[in-house]
Amino acid sequence: MRQTFDKEQFQKDLLQWYEKEKRDLPWRRTSNPYYIWVSEIMLQQTRVDTVIPYYLKFIERFPTMESLAEADEEELLKLWEGLGYYSRVRNLQIGVREVVEHYGSEVPKTRKEISSLKGIGPYTAGAILSIAYNLPEHAVDGNVMRVYSRLFEIPDDISKPKTKKIFDELVTKTISHEDPSSFNQAIMELGAVVCTPRNPHCLLCPVQEHCAAYASGTPLDYPVKKGKTKVRKVDIFPFVLQDEQGRYLMRKRPSEGLLANMWEFPYVERASEDLTDPQQQLEKQLNTKIKVGQTYEPYKHIFSHLHWNIYATNGRIVDSNDIKETATMKFFTIEEMKALPMAVPVQVLFKQILNHIIL
Repeated sequence: MRQTFDKEQFQKDLLQWYEKEKRDLPWRRTSNPYYIWVSEIMLQQTRVDTVIPYYLKFIERFPTMESLAEADEEELLKLWEGLGYYSRVRNLQIGVREVVEHYGSEVPKTRKEISSLKGIGPYTAGAILSIAYNLPEHAVDGNVMRVYSRLFEIPDDISKPKTKKIFDELVTKTISHEDPSSFNQAIMELGAVVCTPRNPHCLLCPVQEHCAAYASGTPLDYPVKKGKTKVRKVDIFPFVLQDEQGRYLMRKRPSEGLLANMWEFPYVERASEDLTDPQQQLEKQLNTKIKVGQTYEPYKHIFSHLHWNIYATNGRIVDSNDIKETATMKFFTIEEMKALPMAVPVQVLFKQILNHIIL
C-alpha cells in the first residue's frame, strides 16, 4: 500500500464523478431500506439491465414488507422466474418476516442486528446500512475488490475468505463519513462501468491519479484470483409427456437444493460414461411405459458450478393410470402450466412446446 495516498482528494474526485455520471436506476431514487434490500438481493449474480424490470414489478406487487411476508411462495417464485438463484428470494422473504415480527417492520440499523437476518451477508448488510441509513459501513463485493485491488496493488488472492478482511479494512479507512451512501455506490459504479475486469477504461477513470496499478501499468494483473470453481458437466434428458387428455406431466423439485420448489418436466441425468437408455431410466423411475415421439432442439444451460447439456423428447404415457398424482407430481393443461414457476432451462423447453402448438 502506498504511503502518499490522498484520502480526501480521492473521495472528492470519486464523489464528483459519481454525482455527474451515475446511472439513473430505480433503487437510487429511494432511501427505503426495504426497497434497497430487494434491489441488492436481485443484483447478486445478475446484470443491472436484467434486474430493472423485475425490481419494478416486485415492488409494485409487494410495496411493503408486510405484503411480502404474507405472500404465497409459488407466486413469489413465479415473479422471480428467470432471475435464477431462487434461494435468494426465499431467504429474502424469511428475512422480511423476521423484520416484521421482531423489529416492528423497521429494518435494523446496526450491522450485528441486520446481519442476523436470513440471507443478509456482510456485503448486503453494509449496502443497506450505508445506502439507506447513510452510515459509514463497508460494503465489499466483486466490483469493490477489483477497484481497491488496483488502487493499492493488493497481491492477495481474492478467492480466499481471509483476503476479504483486507478490503473491508481499506474501505473502512477510505470511506467518506460525510456521504457514505454515495461513496459506496460510487465505488460499485466505478467497478461496473469504468474499472471493468478485462478492458478497464483507465483514461476515463476519475481516480486514475490515485491508482497504483495504473501508475505501474499493471491494472490487468489485478485482482489476483488463483482458485477456480470446477464446473461439472451433465447430460439432461427431459421428457415432455402427455396423457390421453393432452395434459402434460410436471413434477415439483424438492424444497431444498438446486432450483428448489420449481416445476419441471420429468428428466433423467446421465454422466458421459453412462450408457443407460434415458427412456428406460425414466420408465423405471415413474413405474410406467412411455411411447416416445420427436426430439426437441438440444440446448445448454450453465449454472455457476454445473453445465447442463439438455436433450428433450416428447411422448405419451401408455397408461396414465400408472401415475398417481401427488402434490409434487401432477398433470397440467398448457394454460395451467403458464402459472407455474419454472426455472430458465425449463422455460426454454416450454417455449419450444408453445411454438410447436402455435405452428
